[in-house]
Amino acid sequence: MQTATVGKNRQATSAWTTFARRFNKHRWLYLMLTPGLLFFLVYKYIPMWGVLIAFQDYQPYLGIANSKWVGLKHFQAFMGDDSFWMLLRNTFVLAVYNIVFFFPLPIVISLMLNEVRKEVYKRFIQTLIYIPHFVSWVVVVGISFLFFNTPGGIVSNMMVSWGKEPVNFLLSEEWFRTMITSQVMWKETGWGTIIFLAALAGVDPGLYEAARIDGANRWRQLWHITLPAIRSTIIILLILRLGHFLDTGFEQIFLMINPMNREVGEVFDTYVYTTGITQGKFSYSTAVGLFKSSVGLVLVVGANYLSKKFGEEGIY
Repeated sequence: MQTATVGKNRQATSAWTTFARRFNKHRWLYLMLTPGLLFFLVYKYIPMWGVLIAFQDYQPYLGIANSKWVGLKHFQAFMGDDSFWMLLRNTFVLAVYNIVFFFPLPIVISLMLNEVRKEVYKRFIQTLIYIPHFVSWVVVVGISFLFFNTPGGIVSNMMVSWGKEPVNFLLSEEWFRTMITSQVMWKETGWGTIIFLAALAGVDPGLYEAARIDGANRWRQLWHITLPAIRSTIIILLILRLGHFLDTGFEQIFLMINPMNREVGEVFDTYVYTTGITQGKFSYSTAVGLFKSSVGLVLVVGANYLSKKFGEEGIY
């Protein structure tokens, strides 16, 4: 018994010695990791304790420790609310719009940029399409108002000059989702190409040379070399995207909705603010946010399982 204990102590000492040796060898790399680790610790992991208030009647002056536990009361109240299905429908439709129309666009633009042989033109175009990412949503929505406001908007004035009746895009339920998706596409497409261009840069040029010798044109090279080379990147990003499937964005939606289009524009994020935060229903709003996060978790796990099932790499 004593021999076994001594053996375990020696193994533990050896493990700590090995760890200390490796840590000392790569200490500068660990030092570089520290800011990122602190960011996730402070802003991602520690706040997770706050989800407990979704199961309480949280009172700020009592704190989490002394607030009354109520179980699933707030989840039941939310799912029994008349607006639940309206919120789920609006959020789901906008999320599908983003997946169908926005997600493939950076891939297409990256493939097009990859075919540009003049580096000067390529860098210029990249810079041009990156810029909108750094424009705030307030400015993007302001630009939309300048173009589509009625009367006085640029598009409205053009329609009048052509002898057509102007359409009030900003108040229209039919145009709301199209405008939201178009704004996302304009603002984020260029930024989304960064990862795909990095993946394309890692493709072996020798593969293209061999394909050209075999008589493959550019379309064949694209289909048989380029797309298979970035397929795993596309799948991983799609899985990660599904994790934020119901995150349609608060700021953009909040700035675009009004009483005329609220029926199709109200989503979970804006509902949490208008109903939960402004009215002081902290536990209720936390329950709504936790429900949305749970849906994202299920989608990520399901998509990762299907990815592995079809022989692709998942995220874990």
